Amino acid sequence: MIQNMIQKKSETNRVVNASEANGDSALDQSLRPKNLADYVGQEKIKENLGIFMQAAKGRNEPIEHVLLYGAPGLGKTTLAHVIANEMGVSCRITSGPAIEKAGDLAAILSNLQEGDILFIDEIHRLNKAIEEILYPAMEDYALDIIIGKGPSARTLRIDLPKFTLIGATTKMSALSGPLRDRFGATYHLDFYTTDDIEKILTRSARILNVMIEFEACRHIASRSRRTPRVANRLLKRVRDYAEVRHDGTVTPEISQAALAMLEIDELGLDHIDRKVLLAMLEKFNGGPVGVNSIAAATGEEMATIEDVYEPYLLQLGFIERTPRGRVVTDLARKHLGVAETNRQNALMNYPAAS
Repeated sequence: MIQNMIQKKSETNRVVNASEANGDSALDQSLRPKNLADYVGQEKIKENLGIFMQAAKGRNEPIEHVLLYGAPGLGKTTLAHVIANEMGVSCRITSGPAIEKAGDLAAILSNLQEGDILFIDEIHRLNKAIEEILYPAMEDYALDIIIGKGPSARTLRIDLPKFTLIGATTKMSALSGPLRDRFGATYHLDFYTTDDIEKILTRSARILNVMIEFEACRHIASRSRRTPRVANRLLKRVRDYAEVRHDGTVTPEISQAALAMLEIDELGLDHIDRKVLLAMLEKFNGGPVGVNSIAAATGEEMATIEDVYEPYLLQLGFIERTPRGRVVTDLARKHLGVAETNRQNALMNYPAAS
């Protein structure tokens, strides 16, 4: 248990970790767009949502239940707030693990107003008993409460206001079929383009009053793992470096030096990503090697390697999954040599200002 807590703390302390960490919530809220026009990226989803919401408003009814899925940090919570703002209703936020008892869900649902949105993050982690209570609420806008036990038990049905449930998940496969089928619209949030990340950073810098040059913005965007949350977190760290070591203006040279100090290379890999790759290269000759062996060699948990580190390395084409295990690719071998050289140059060629 203690090891798991230490491991979790290690994950959330990574600057490039896409999951929400301490301090992210306040930053996310201050930078969160209020409407679809300000929401950058996910163009097809925005187009479909725009029609979806306009039609519902024309009929003067809530939109159907919406399921959002995709990797952490891509803006699922933000999109739920945007939908609520566009529909002119309130948004109540909770998460799957937070709803522990039927009474918790009943209290939340019974306090909703007509047309309100209930956003459940990590909906795949809902207790199965809670999930079954949610079915009639989604279908019939009613809550079935069982009173008593055994032969004398009876069901009390409570009518609910018409509401919209927006569920968010990073693991679509972990969502049960019956729950998945009750959503009227399902949208997959994909990773962002570098151009979109640059637009997000430009907007964030304006809100945070950060003076940043275009090339510096591009440097940060290229290291953001195509994820807005990571991009905004890097902007905050680079801003701090520029304010403490220099005059506060983020130039290309300052951004490179700050990112080098954070040990984040040109593709967004940090020291833990490189540790995993180097362990595979130095101890297992690049593979094939099993995840359990990688975990033993790096001191990380198997689940952490599979869920946190491996997806981005696979996306970059730096490792491959084979029937015999993981293999480091030639792309990774080449990048590791170049990345270390560039990091050393950035640190040596741009010393701190007095």
